[in-house]
Amino acid sequence: MPKSPDSETSRRFFLQRLAFVGGGVVLGGAACRRPPAAPAAAKAAPIVRPPWLDAALASPHQSFTAEEYATVCAATERILPRDEDPGAIDAGVPEYIDRMLGDPELHEMRDVFKGGVAALGTLARARFKRRFAELAPEQQDQLLALFRDAPEGSPKGKLFETLMVLTMEGFLGDPSYGGNRDRVGWALVGFDTSMPPHYHPAELGAMAMPVSEGER
Repeated sequence: MPKSPDSETSRRFFLQRLAFVGGGVVLGGAACRRPPAAPAAAKAAPIVRPPWLDAALASPHQSFTAEEYATVCAATERILPRDEDPGAIDAGVPEYIDRMLGDPELHEMRDVFKGGVAALGTLARARFKRRFAELAPEQQDQLLALFRDAPEGSPKGKLFETLMVLTMEGFLGDPSYGGNRDRVGWALVGFDTSMPPHYHPAELGAMAMPVSEGER
């Protein structure tokens, strides 16, 4: 569906602003925007089987079951969907999230996130009798909006907040951590694709102030 220039600024602009000012919220896909009116009752839709689903279900994962991973893939792709530019799956965002949450030091975050992912999958089956990854994009957005609009600090709210943060990290972060495949995120915001952007976290170590002998 064509995007209205009056109602939506390009994703490229938002990503550029995030990269330069370190913003905490990026309005990427439709799931991140508040609808102008309450959605109409959901209509039956054909089962959607995205081309990446079989590979997601079959590939090994560090932090998720196969179905959980497929849910993460679909959710991140609604945050940053592919259009004229690469989307979250193109950039390897789900792989990044799976790898990061496999860190033993992040076990509390992983448990909360997995609980939210499970709740999202349960809600999809309860409302639409299908896996979240098999829903139409509009149905996925409807469910994600419930998590986005949940009270701050609630399990649903925590999932959406963490999903947003990890999606942006995976899209714009250092490729050595598993995301930003082929440096597509850096290319999208106009950075030289051979090196991280200025003040990127990968460079922070080099920016540390030297310690004088008297301070040792």
